[in-house]
Amino acid sequence: MKRIAVFTSGGDAPGMNACIRAVVRGAVYHGLDVFGIRRGYNGMINGDIFQMSSHSVSNIVQRGGTILKSARSKEFMTPEGRKKAYDQLQKFGIEGLIAIGGNGTFTGATLFYDEYGIPTVGAPGTIDNDLYGTDYTIGFDTAVNTALEAIDKIRDTADSHDRIFFIEVMGRDSGYIAIQSGIAGGAELVMVPEVLTPISEVVETLKAGWSRQKSSSIIVVAEGEEEGNANEIAEKIRQQVQSDIDMRVTTLGHIQRGGIPTAYDRILASRLGLGALEGLMNGEKNVMAGVVNNELVYTPFKDTIRLPKPINEDLLRMVKILSV
Repeated sequence: MKRIAVFTSGGDAPGMNACIRAVVRGAVYHGLDVFGIRRGYNGMINGDIFQMSSHSVSNIVQRGGTILKSARSKEFMTPEGRKKAYDQLQKFGIEGLIAIGGNGTFTGATLFYDEYGIPTVGAPGTIDNDLYGTDYTIGFDTAVNTALEAIDKIRDTADSHDRIFFIEVMGRDSGYIAIQSGIAGGAELVMVPEVLTPISEVVETLKAGWSRQKSSSIIVVAEGEEEGNANEIAEKIRQQVQSDIDMRVTTLGHIQRGGIPTAYDRILASRLGLGALEGLMNGEKNVMAGVVNNELVYTPFKDTIRLPKPINEDLLRMVKILSV
């Protein structure tokens, strides 16, 4: 293999640039020609492809977002779109791909290989930490710290005004950001998609706190919680408790995606980027590079897409014990 390309796809995550840098500089070190594809699969279809050098990735390891930009491509999910993408790769002589993204990215890569035989190795770039085959994904640590900083600041206001705050964090299908930022932020309760938390249990937790003279509370809610979003949950609770309790809702939203990546994310992204490149060079295909128990591993895309990544039960148990 002499020519490879790297692209980012799906939601951006802090640390993606560090991963791109590792792929490019690793390719240069190993004597490969390396190309960047802008805007994910859309860029592949449109031929937005350019050759990269070591200089191309100077001074980006500390930057959030992705210098290659990202997009979600409906056209690539059609046979016609994938044919256009293949034709563009052929023009540049590209023989293999490094895909930095999540489930949707890896699903597209699997289809592409089945039809055209272009091998891809993935690096897990998503703040949700919901991919089977790695303990942590690129961007997760930064997102948790961003959420934690917000929780710490909101707690000051909650304590000053004797308020209950419902703080909604990202996590449509995964409660990892919620559970870790909630534990670190001393939340009284964390609500995640993986475990149903009835409204009655939230009310009981609040009442137990009031009986201990607790005047303020923080409840962290993952956006995919089964009982609804933070606003809906707050309204349900208002209907069951005394009306003079001051409740507020804060939705953190996309602030969690941006920002300077933490040291952990930069190191993880660099390790995964180089691991993905060297895996591709060594014949790996349709796999994701991950780190499990501090060891670099390769997991088939079909498993990262299909298999769930449950939250550690000990973390859920910790929330209950530490909120007493």
